[in-house]
Amino acid sequence: MIVSELERALLARYPKADAEGWDHVGLSVGDPAAKITGVACALDATEANVHRALESGANVLLTHHPIYIKAPEAFCPADPARPQCSATLYETARCGVSIISLHTNLDRSHEARVRLSELLGAEPMSSLERKDDPEACGLGVLATLHDPCSLHNLAARAAAAFGSDPRVWGEADHPCRTIAILGGSLGDFGELAIAAAADVIVTGEAGYHVAQDLALRGLPVILLGHDRSEEPFVDILMNSAVDAGVDPRHAIKILNPCQWWTVTKGENL
Repeated sequence: MIVSELERALLARYPKADAEGWDHVGLSVGDPAAKITGVACALDATEANVHRALESGANVLLTHHPIYIKAPEAFCPADPARPQCSATLYETARCGVSIISLHTNLDRSHEARVRLSELLGAEPMSSLERKDDPEACGLGVLATLHDPCSLHNLAARAAAAFGSDPRVWGEADHPCRTIAILGGSLGDFGELAIAAAADVIVTGEAGYHVAQDLALRGLPVILLGHDRSEEPFVDILMNSAVDAGVDPRHAIKILNPCQWWTVTKGENL
């Protein structure tokens, strides 16, 4: 299998038309005609993950987040004065690695919807973006918990499922049955959750004033961290690569180390 064949199969499954206009999905760097030796799947397209791919014998790095949203002015070795994607592009080209990304087109897929719901013990009803058409692809999830619970218990469930230390806005005993879920950044999707009569929204990140406003309006918010909320998508990438024809023995998962940490008040260091 060559790189262009893999890209074609992946984009047939997650069409470019489903991606946001500002997004960069598909092949961003590499030789379309190169024969694939292995595919490493990761959340982020970073220089470190390029090296991890090479160390595992892979010459394709398949990621959820694209290597850049705004292209850098130059592709150069690592330098604090330049964005990290500049060095990643330089190193990727130098080492002969191809990078393929499935971002907002994967976010809109039924697979993402089901995966996020399963992790929280919920049954997906529709996307949050298109709640009036349950079969349509769309961003976010509107789901029903199999076992309704309090906000505190749902936050504890989310912490265990996503490997996160979530920040929670809302009363701990707030009852939760209908939940909205959105990987990554909340943006203005809190308004869609309110319109859908969700009891809570679980997402990666949101600004202070946005989270405060939603909580005061009766919609609690569970913030997992952007990366933690989307790490489960790496399993989808793995399955998609294998389904496209990549030998399972040559499909490698790169675990994303948590890039941030917290300190408990009063903790002795």
